[in-house]
Amino acid sequence: MAGWLMPLEEVPDPVFAQRMLGDGVAIDPVEGCLYAPCDGEVTVLQPTGHAITLRAGDGVELLMHIGIDTVQLGGAGFDPQVKVGDRVRAGDVLIRFDLDAVVCGAPSIVTPVLLISQDGLILTGKRGSGMVAPGDPIFTLQRGASAAGAATEGTGETAVRDVRVPLAHGIHARPAAKLREVLVPFAAKVTITKGEQSADARSPVRLMTLGIKLGDTIRISAEGGRAEEAAATLAALIESGMGEKADPAAAPAPPPPPVVAPVSHEPGVLTGVTAAPGLAIGTARFFRLPELTIDPVGKGASLERARLEDGIARVVRVIEADLGHATGPMRSILAAHRAMLDDPELLEAARAAILDGASAGHAWRLALRPQADAMRASGDAHLAERADDMVDLERRVVSVIEGVQDAPLTFPPDTILLADDLLPSQVTALDPLQVRGFATVRGGPTSHVAILAASLGIPALVAMGAPLRGVAEGETLILDAGAGTIRVAPDDARRAEAQARVDARAAALAAARAAAGAEGKLADGTRIEVFANLGSVGDAERAVAAGAEGSGLLRTEFLFLDRETPPSVAEQTAEYQAIADALQGRPLIIRLLDIGGDKPAPYLPIAAEENPALGLRGIRVGLAHRQVLEDQLRAILGVRPIGVARIMLPMIASVGELRSVRAVLDRLRGELGIGEKVELGIMVETPAAAATADLLAAEADFLSIGTNDLTQYTLAMDRGNPAVASGIDGLHPAVLRLIADTCRGAAAKGRWVGVCGGLASDPLAVPILVGLGVTELSATVSMVPEVKALLASLTLERARAHAAAALACATAADIRRLAREFTA
Repeated sequence: MAGWLMPLEEVPDPVFAQRMLGDGVAIDPVEGCLYAPCDGEVTVLQPTGHAITLRAGDGVELLMHIGIDTVQLGGAGFDPQVKVGDRVRAGDVLIRFDLDAVVCGAPSIVTPVLLISQDGLILTGKRGSGMVAPGDPIFTLQRGASAAGAATEGTGETAVRDVRVPLAHGIHARPAAKLREVLVPFAAKVTITKGEQSADARSPVRLMTLGIKLGDTIRISAEGGRAEEAAATLAALIESGMGEKADPAAAPAPPPPPVVAPVSHEPGVLTGVTAAPGLAIGTARFFRLPELTIDPVGKGASLERARLEDGIARVVRVIEADLGHATGPMRSILAAHRAMLDDPELLEAARAAILDGASAGHAWRLALRPQADAMRASGDAHLAERADDMVDLERRVVSVIEGVQDAPLTFPPDTILLADDLLPSQVTALDPLQVRGFATVRGGPTSHVAILAASLGIPALVAMGAPLRGVAEGETLILDAGAGTIRVAPDDARRAEAQARVDARAAALAAARAAAGAEGKLADGTRIEVFANLGSVGDAERAVAAGAEGSGLLRTEFLFLDRETPPSVAEQTAEYQAIADALQGRPLIIRLLDIGGDKPAPYLPIAAEENPALGLRGIRVGLAHRQVLEDQLRAILGVRPIGVARIMLPMIASVGELRSVRAVLDRLRGELGIGEKVELGIMVETPAAAATADLLAAEADFLSIGTNDLTQYTLAMDRGNPAVASGIDGLHPAVLRLIADTCRGAAAKGRWVGVCGGLASDPLAVPILVGLGVTELSATVSMVPEVKALLASLTLERARAHAAAALACATAADIRRLAREFTA
């Protein structure tokens, strides 16, 4: 980095100054960029982005630690440009950082550059103090005689201690150095284990690779001379907190046992997790996809590489052709698949396998299978669901390479399709006139398979487990995705009742579509606006045809994801204008970029987070990357006529966040000479926003409730995790009470409240929402006519009485029972 080079002794921290972590130099930077000092591999990148370790040749490991005590900044101001496992060359950018922000937030910006102590390596040729620029030599490393270390001959003595980590920031560089220092008098070999991974307690860099965090339980194992004393000393030091002990109230409790879908005790009824709502009656038919047979041995590297590249290119052409007419979720999924086919790591892994003698098809399989397995084993349910995309792409490319085609997915009419799992491309090939619904043994409720099923209107259940395999081929089934059940071999009475419900829904839907052009009103004339959630121009065109009165949520992520650079202001404005034009003057509420650690963009590196839902996401990303925020606001201000496009902020938790964006918006309006008002509203997705709705309403132009996130944050259940999916219900009493609080707080300041989450499309929820005070509902496009028809059958008095009764219920099941009786 550019700055003033100084000896380690001048670093204002004894951990570095006394060389507890290793020898080296330090730089007081004058620019906010850290470059690779040599070729190497990134072995450690702290989650907060303030420190990085490179492994160079000959066992050399270099630690660069930007600033002192910068771990306490929690990642604010740091923007890593690489990830663990990346190979870098000297001069490559490793981390960009906000120099001013770090200077203001940390005790010192002085950056140690250290050789992590290695036996036999000698640091020589240190440059004297003075200004340096990136690329200047600062020291030389030489291989010398092995350093004499403390003997670690085992004497047979062993000791084990389990310790719960009380350090607020876990075991980072400073605590790791202290652990090594306290072990100096002991000869015993000491290791620290977290989960399945272990590290030498004397190696700070190895300890940091374990990612030990507050509340983690680790095991200290010692073997050799004075093992018992060494383990006890280390355990006592960690338990002391080393000056970084967290407030006991902040330490996370041990995780609860997994919650699984409830098992039905009613004979003939199987339970699962809803992936796409609906009711279907049909015949059970199993789908089992055979594994493609591949000759693993290649016929020459040049030939196999050509076959691989040709196969990928042909699949790319098919996907790009499909992208030309795809809309909504289908377009997003195809775009993701297209981006995966350009992934340089996958291509490099496949080419390396070909050089080792593999055939093109086998090489592609070897490249993708480990990635899919790693996703499934990640512990992140959302990521695990995306493994299906990898398997899908593997099969598509291998099929083209080997010249084989899967048989067309055709089934007799009234099929209820059962499978261990389905791939996204298989779901898109289903004909809804043949397949009335499907159920899978595996899968998750937010997988691409689930999203596609909902967009196609096919009722679907996932995560049903092994009992699904016990259903006999040809059995009659009633698949009630809304209730999460499959009834096997129903009697005539139950089948007739289900058929009556299917017929009634079809008739009601036909009537609703016929009347969709009318304004959204209750039977007593009370105005309730019915908008649609959008993600593309095609969605907007269909929304207008369905009778939507505007868009209560335009998701803008489709513009930012699956690309290497952010969209320009002009590109964004053109897309927003096209959607506004398609709405023909109806209001368009544009949600600012809502991404995070669970759906990052490559040009907005976000450090891996243990819980992305509680990390850097929503408006926090925009406030951390101001240029992206300003560009998007400029693009929205470019939509004409001015004011038709309203702005909505995601993931708001405080008035301060709203004020920060308001200040940027007002400044940009001044720069662009815009005198007209441009409405700025917020999404209520956190309990904090609901509890302070009156404070937020005093400064926001409107409030819109995102019931999906509000539910998961209120119930402390990850909606992307199938293990707890059955417990997540937006009609939980706690969620409804927060919605009621939001409506009261907004009404006190004269602001309207809408709902743009899943409850706005739930016929059981709509009357309750209206009764609580919601005056705008933004539903999925297909549900707009049905929501309007339902509103036309209500009066405000009935809705309020019904909502009051719902608030008095003890459980979500009680509320749904009440709602079914109300709409019957």
